[in-house]
Amino acid sequence: MRAWRILLNWRSLRWRTAGLAAAAAIVVALVLGALVHESALARAGSSGRTRAVAGLQAVTDTYLATGRVSESAEDTVPGELWRQLDAAGGDIVTWYDRSKPEAIWMWAAREVAGNVFAVKVDMGTDLRNVAAQDRFVAKTALVTTAGVIVVTALLSELVNRRLRRVADTARSIAGGDLDARIHERGGDEVADIGAAVDTMAATLQHRLVSEQRFTADVAHELRTPLTGLVTAAELLPESEATDLVRDRVRVLRLLVEDLLEISRLDAGAEQAQLTEVPLGELVDRAVARTGLEVRVEVAAAQVVRTDPRRADRIIANLVTNAVRHGAAPVEVTVAGTVVNVRDHGPGFPAALLAEGPQRFRTGTAERGRGHGLGLTIAQGQARVIGAALALGAAPGGGALATVRFPVIPD
Repeated sequence: MRAWRILLNWRSLRWRTAGLAAAAAIVVALVLGALVHESALARAGSSGRTRAVAGLQAVTDTYLATGRVSESAEDTVPGELWRQLDAAGGDIVTWYDRSKPEAIWMWAAREVAGNVFAVKVDMGTDLRNVAAQDRFVAKTALVTTAGVIVVTALLSELVNRRLRRVADTARSIAGGDLDARIHERGGDEVADIGAAVDTMAATLQHRLVSEQRFTADVAHELRTPLTGLVTAAELLPESEATDLVRDRVRVLRLLVEDLLEISRLDAGAEQAQLTEVPLGELVDRAVARTGLEVRVEVAAAQVVRTDPRRADRIIANLVTNAVRHGAAPVEVTVAGTVVNVRDHGPGFPAALLAEGPQRFRTGTAERGRGHGLGLTIAQGQARVIGAALALGAAPGGGALATVRFPVIPD
């Protein structure tokens, strides 16, 4: 099906190239056809003129030798010939009579001993030969143009296949396969594009790996002093200042844990432990664990095969994000294998919808403050368990996050 769709795509480079080649072939055929037509007409006219002059010469020679007028001489001389004879001063004149399409003649006339002799030659056969030649040239041009289109389309497919390989590899890289390479050989423009894409992918991979390593190193380096900080905060005497310190330490500990989780997701070290669980119960537990005021509605929920811990993490992060950055009421609905988390706030910013969740980027001030890690972790964990996370705008306003869990095959 995809091959036919590519073949029938009239905007394809294949058909554009074939169209240009066909246009060039048609122009060449028209020019050559016009030259051949004019040349054939000139030859026909020259042949008719030669035959008419020869016939006139025979008539005049017979008259001069015998005094008789040959039967091939015409009795009536057209007015155009009279005018040419008056201007010729005794020389032979010829006239191509095309006044009647059904009868075209070549005339030759001369004045001899005070008498005017004229001979005409039928040009119908010559013109029919020219017309037949024009039809042959037209048919040859059509066959040649069709052949040019077919050959050009077949030859351009070689380039198109290479370009499609470049495009498929670029899409694979955009989809997260940073090891994908084209390895295009040759010295043409397609090879240059392939080499540029490979270089871009290698550079992007190096930068992402460096960023992931930096995130993991920072998180691990912070973990040891943070453990001591948590212990020290617990030993402080009870007071408002102590409560504030403990709260900030707790936030810092959660941030470090999030960074470690992201580093594991980036490294591909996370493996899902799949089991069958009722989706409605899983969502109820995840929402209850957040301790936030959220309305949950379960309708015809199904049993899904997933990793309960990771699914719980996804739902909890989406609910926390909706409460923190949106506005009440926050609603969680479960239908079949789909979970929707909706708030009634300003909605997701356009940049987030266009580019997806980005760590340490919350979009706009209207969505509140945060580290931008919750949605990033939810997206990564959804990828691990094979679920699909989609962010969008809710009907009537607000943000809508949709999680689609895989359906258990029958």
